[in-house]
Amino acid sequence: MKLKVGFGFDVHQLKDNHPFIIGGVHLEHPRGAFGHSDADVLLHAICDALLGAANMRDIGFHFKNTDPQWKDVSSLLLLKKTMQMLRDANWEVNNVDAMLCLEAPKINPHIPAMQAHIAEAMEISIEDISIKATTNEQMGFIGREEGVVAYAVCLIQKNS
Repeated sequence: MKLKVGFGFDVHQLKDNHPFIIGGVHLEHPRGAFGHSDADVLLHAICDALLGAANMRDIGFHFKNTDPQWKDVSSLLLLKKTMQMLRDANWEVNNVDAMLCLEAPKINPHIPAMQAHIAEAMEISIEDISIKATTNEQMGFIGREEGVVAYAVCLIQKNS
């Protein structure tokens, strides 16, 4: 059995009066992530981890921010398309472990809903998706609530 590990990272600027979507969940907050798609930093990091593990480049290669078809698209769709690419290449996901770094809003109450959205999009068990959150202790651009960061790792295996 062939196992591969992938790592993903994403960062988005926070701006006033933008929707704030993380893990497919709409969060109530006066600032939201700015980007070409819905700017879901968590799902983008997961997509990059999956694509990297399968040696399929990165999210920007497959879903270019200059392509109008991806403007304001739900990142859940990007995750579903990423999973289809992996399945087409006979890869199966064992698990995903992700970390969010932001000052506000508090993420812990939303983690079960995020896990449910991600599990559905990836067609894997909710038990195989770990999401954690921390702050940056009010330091740097994260501490000033100017941006949000997500990291993700995944383990995939090749089906025979």
